Amino acid sequence: MDKKPSDARALAVPTGRFTRFGRLGSMTAGIAGNMAVNGIAQLGQGQRPAMRDLLLTPGNITRVADQLAKMRGAAMKIGQLMSMDTGDVLPPELPQIMARLRDDAHFMPPAQLKKVLNAHWPENWLRSFERFDVRPIAAASIGQVHRARLKSGEELAIKVQYPGVAESIDSDVANVGMLMRMSGLLPSGFDLAPYLEEARKQLHEETDYQREGEHLSRFGTLLEADTRFVVPKLDARWTTPGILAMSYVSGTPIEDARHAPQGVRDKIARDLIDLTLRELFAFGMMQTDPNFANYFYDAEADKIVLLDFGATRTFGPVVIDQYARLMLAGIEDDHDAIDGIVGEIGFVASDTKLSHRAQIVDMIRTVFGALSKSERFDFSDPELSRAMQAKGTALAEDGFVPPPLPIDVLLLQRKFGGVFLMAARLGAKVDVMTLLRPYLQDRRRQLRSA
Repeated sequence: MDKKPSDARALAVPTGRFTRFGRLGSMTAGIAGNMAVNGIAQLGQGQRPAMRDLLLTPGNITRVADQLAKMRGAAMKIGQLMSMDTGDVLPPELPQIMARLRDDAHFMPPAQLKKVLNAHWPENWLRSFERFDVRPIAAASIGQVHRARLKSGEELAIKVQYPGVAESIDSDVANVGMLMRMSGLLPSGFDLAPYLEEARKQLHEETDYQREGEHLSRFGTLLEADTRFVVPKLDARWTTPGILAMSYVSGTPIEDARHAPQGVRDKIARDLIDLTLRELFAFGMMQTDPNFANYFYDAEADKIVLLDFGATRTFGPVVIDQYARLMLAGIEDDHDAIDGIVGEIGFVASDTKLSHRAQIVDMIRTVFGALSKSERFDFSDPELSRAMQAKGTALAEDGFVPPPLPIDVLLLQRKFGGVFLMAARLGAKVDVMTLLRPYLQDRRRQLRSA
């Protein structure tokens, strides 16, 4: 928890619904104006402009990133997800510019911070503290983190939620949905509404810091004996629905480990992949937000620090069994088994064209084929990402419209993709199959005895 926002500055969070709506409306109008000017210019040059190319210009992306960084809240949270891309699917400028939303969010000025703390904590709360650093050590979409020391000597990390964030979720999500619809990036016939509704529900859960504190404690118990990880300890005395207090844990951003020796990078990625599998198959509970800012690395202790549990979700036995069978079929390259399970999970619908279904099965086989091709999979090799991007593009161009996926599946796919991207950033090489097989042994025995 040692990194401070580098280019950030104190900027009050806009709290009124109409103020936030006006900010997004102004941003959208500005983008539309840029698109119109650029489109006219291209027409004048005898070119046929594409909506996607007009939207995703560096100027428009910068406008979006700057405005979301000022607004924070749900609007910024959605923008953060755009930064988690390898550059193989989206234009390379997009993740580069949007990455500032992970690292350089603005923070509340002291007066606004004090007002929030006074609203949540008892009168004269400051008398209990020996030190409270006004400048945050981290600032993100929903809240900012401050380092403090109690007079008892305990070092705390205190996450303070931005005012008005919870109340603005519904309007923020609706407005971002409007921007996405006008972008031309969505496939024709794609139903965005179910995804926006699930995003809205999840963001409401993430703003309940007491709920997050419960998950923090639960994970601390589950990983207590695992020396690879560190989980801060909840301080319930100073935790409220809008403030989360926990023990301060030192570390550096996990991305900085990309400069470490190969063995260290391999171990970090291996441990994170194993933790993901353990969360799904052993705990039945997963921290589903793989944002890089949620992980630190303590090089001296050689431990991964787990920081954020707001997006924790419990998974039922049905979806766990489905993914166990999918992975088992993938390892064994069982075409028929994969074809059967993609429908159960929801990757295809009953009316999906057989050719599209076959392409999706082929994509899954491509992933497992790449992971099993050599003893250790090289995450820095872009071959798999490029192959999947090409297959996905071909599928979309052939008219495939993905059916609305269950939220559990969406969150699992996001976590798997995020961990893959983190391993790629680290340039890690990991024997994924050896990690995966032990979690599937019970399921294999059940299938064979059936």
